[in-house]
Amino acid sequence: MNIVKKPNGNELTIALEGRLDTTTSPQLENELRTALNGVSEFILDLDSLDYISSAGLRVLLSAQKVMNKQGKMVIRNVKPEIMEIFDVTGFVDILNIEA
Repeated sequence: MNIVKKPNGNELTIALEGRLDTTTSPQLENELRTALNGVSEFILDLDSLDYISSAGLRVLLSAQKVMNKQGKMVIRNVKPEIMEIFDVTGFVDILNIEA
């Protein structure tokens, strides 16, 4: 998985490329641990994300909890196969997903 960070003041956009699974989710988790400090708007661009596992969902949920306290988190450019996973798991009700 590749993580592309684009900071812009108190806004941070992170684009994910590849697979967010058991092997790669610790990488994103470690990145977010420090990257979200001082951020009031976090945008997660999933345009190039091909797969997400339950481990990846857990990282997104953790990021959402952090951002609930300090601002907002938006998920953009979700592919249909990823959206189906969000639907089945109920994450569509938890996450702010823009069409």
